[in-house]
Amino acid sequence: MSKWALGASPHSVEGVFVGGFNPWFIAFGRAAVAGILSVIYLLYTKSARPTGAQWGMLAAMAAGNVFGFPIFQTIGLQYVSSSNAAVFNGILPLMTAAMSAFLFRQKPSFAFWFFAALGGFLVITFAVLRTGSLNFHWGDALIFTAVTLCAMGYAFGAKASQTMPPPQVLCWSLVISLPISVPAFALTLPAIDPSTISTTAWFGFAYLCSVSMWFGMMVWFYALNLGGAVRVSQVQLVQVFLAILFSVPLLGESIDVVTIVFAIAVVAVAFIGKKMPTNRILPTRT
Repeated sequence: MSKWALGASPHSVEGVFVGGFNPWFIAFGRAAVAGILSVIYLLYTKSARPTGAQWGMLAAMAAGNVFGFPIFQTIGLQYVSSSNAAVFNGILPLMTAAMSAFLFRQKPSFAFWFFAALGGFLVITFAVLRTGSLNFHWGDALIFTAVTLCAMGYAFGAKASQTMPPPQVLCWSLVISLPISVPAFALTLPAIDPSTISTTAWFGFAYLCSVSMWFGMMVWFYALNLGGAVRVSQVQLVQVFLAILFSVPLLGESIDVVTIVFAIAVVAVAFIGKKMPTNRILPTRT
């Protein structure tokens, strides 16, 4: 459960930034700071440099997780509500499973896809019920693109983790992103007035950099490698409810009966789905 919590709590932490940090400061800042932490980690552990095809997988991972997801979601949220984003985030586990199955040449069973789709449906339904209505906008296409790129990054990261340690996979993807993340982060600095930012917000930003973007992602890719990306991807279904749980102490929000019911249902579906067969390998074409 602690692995899931590391991935869920950042969504609640970002709520502390409303009215404080520029969203671009957050998007590029956490990548830049996490990249610097990665340089220190790689030097300390004397990690070997990636070789051959590993560079390509790391580049795809960086394009999806370091830049694609945060950038497209940041732009999209300027036009649509966070509830719309939650709907598309509900299909992230399904998309991650699909892309991972393609990369790993697996053919999960029908039962697995059924429970994966059911879990996504429950999360989307929950998001719609919480808002009471849902109006789609062209900005939703940006959110959908963000989710697609995120799933791609997860899949390629899991693939790279087969040939190098997962922590190094995450760190190298952040390091090769530094030539872009650092200058972009520097450009956002003039828009920040430190005197208007609370200590809590700075703490939250530090959390996003060191845990959400760095240590938490290390744990996530380790889990994808350990349990199989297709199967473990379904753990993400629980993320939205853990985010709500963390929002209680962080943002003073409350949890209602509907949230509890949907949380139990989604946890059950994710648990059952993880038990379904996923290890059938497609034959290589000749």
